[in-house]
Amino acid sequence: MILATLFAATPAQAQRPAASPRYPNVVILLADDWGFTDVGAFGAEFATPNIDALARTGVRFSNFHVAGSCSPTRAMLQTGVMSHRAGLGNMPETIPDEHRGKPGYDTVMNHRVVTIGQMFQAAGYRTYLTGKWHLGSDAGRLPEARGYHRAFSLADAGADNFAQRPIEGLYETAAWTEGGKPATLPADYYSSRFVVERMIDYIEEGRAANAPFFASINFLANHIPIQAPDSDIARYAAMYRDGWTALRAARAKRAAALGIVPAGAPMVRMATTPDWATLDRDERAAAVRVMQAYAGMATAMDRAVGRLFAHLKATGDYENTIFVFLSDNGAEPTNPFNRWRNRFFLNQQYDLSTANIGRPNSFSAIGPGWASAAASPLAGYKFSAAEGGLRVPLIIAWPGNDKVGAGTIQAGFAHVTDIVPTLAELAGVALHSGEWQGKAVEPVMGRSLVPMLGDAAGSVHGDDPLGYELSGNAALFRGDFKLVRNLPPVGDGRWRLHDLSRDPGETRDLSAAMPDRFASMLADYRAFAKANGVLDMPPGYSAADQIDRYAFAQQGRARLIRLGLWVGGTCLLVAALVWAWRRRRRRPVH
Repeated sequence: MILATLFAATPAQAQRPAASPRYPNVVILLADDWGFTDVGAFGAEFATPNIDALARTGVRFSNFHVAGSCSPTRAMLQTGVMSHRAGLGNMPETIPDEHRGKPGYDTVMNHRVVTIGQMFQAAGYRTYLTGKWHLGSDAGRLPEARGYHRAFSLADAGADNFAQRPIEGLYETAAWTEGGKPATLPADYYSSRFVVERMIDYIEEGRAANAPFFASINFLANHIPIQAPDSDIARYAAMYRDGWTALRAARAKRAAALGIVPAGAPMVRMATTPDWATLDRDERAAAVRVMQAYAGMATAMDRAVGRLFAHLKATGDYENTIFVFLSDNGAEPTNPFNRWRNRFFLNQQYDLSTANIGRPNSFSAIGPGWASAAASPLAGYKFSAAEGGLRVPLIIAWPGNDKVGAGTIQAGFAHVTDIVPTLAELAGVALHSGEWQGKAVEPVMGRSLVPMLGDAAGSVHGDDPLGYELSGNAALFRGDFKLVRNLPPVGDGRWRLHDLSRDPGETRDLSAAMPDRFASMLADYRAFAKANGVLDMPPGYSAADQIDRYAFAQQGRARLIRLGLWVGGTCLLVAALVWAWRRRRRRPVH
């Protein structure tokens, strides 16, 4: 449209898109399951030098919130629309059968929303996406149908990082596609390196268009299975032997020293965190090794980010590129070995020895102990509505533009729906106003964070309420306060009130001390739930149990039937052979 006409009409002025100060490139770097302090610039002890360098050139948001699991966050990041309105009130792997297909519970990103790819594409940008998508797998919902010129994407929640292999037991195949068709990964594939290199290919292939680019890079790191190159795991061989409680304390201290959280902010010990001292020698060895692999996986991803930065600097694009780094939710606490059936099955599919943790043909997860440390000093983790599930690192940088303050920390509340209007304002791209291509669509609900990128203090949301719900875990944010409810095993289903400015670890319930605010915010939440069609969870629901049921329904039942047929067939064959042998022995000799 306007941009396309401009670049077509003045090719001599657009030999290098980076030379145009008016139309910047945009790069979104989306990490998977990184906790609040899983970046050096937020308090991590492992190496993330390239992301840390980005933080020094931009703004760190220390009070930024997403959803408690990946698909709802990704839908909001793509559209600027709340997750229920985008169709992701829950995702396929965790939705109870009673909710599936109800309004707001499509389990895919619906067609009532417009993506940021569509908006930037209409404005004349070349649009690209690599990595995890997880917003729909049919032809009408893959990235190419939702605003991306080129995409190499994974439709599932996760996959192997070294091979074209699904998460065994959860999916039949690793659903990678390119151009809307099944795609083959290279022989030397490693996920973080590949999604960056493929994006570089797309950017260079699109040079001839003489247009700025919008690039969405969606990493698999650090989603289950935890896997990293040997050299990256070895880098941390001397670390993590004191356990998760010690790491949680050290992370909190570093985060406070960096100014990410208030000094002396109280924190709780999660009830689901095992006592490190009670683990036996083998359990400790395995736990240490998986955290070393987790650290190595993060460092390997950071190195891939550095590869992208180096390329953009070499091509002259770096200074005129807006970068956004974030995680889709808090760290993953799920223990995939929590049932004997799971342990038996995974042991048949992978090498689960301690020495192989993090390597090819391994399957491992950090579990609730390390996940709690990754969120330090916050409570909770992925799936929960506690801050450890919803508050994640966010960095926004534009290295060549002083509109974005360098090295600053913004403590005001921000939300993932704010990213779309923020990037649109920075790039000069018009947002739709509830209508797209002649049809009514969901309006963008987020607010531009541009005022918070400069000297403005406080939040663009002011004292306005913002609601949230996923799998029965719910919250209402208003100013510095948060009303929150978590179902078991993280909570007890009761509503609590917290002042996040003083107590980001949610250690003190203020509902009795501030009854008027508690009642007012509860009314705000109920209004949000009604307006967004939030459904109550069935009795006894938990996300972890639902994932197990989903896996059994998708893969376990069929594999069990095949195993039963194989065992039955084998038994019949053995019985037939025994019968034939006995009959032969009884045959009279002439």
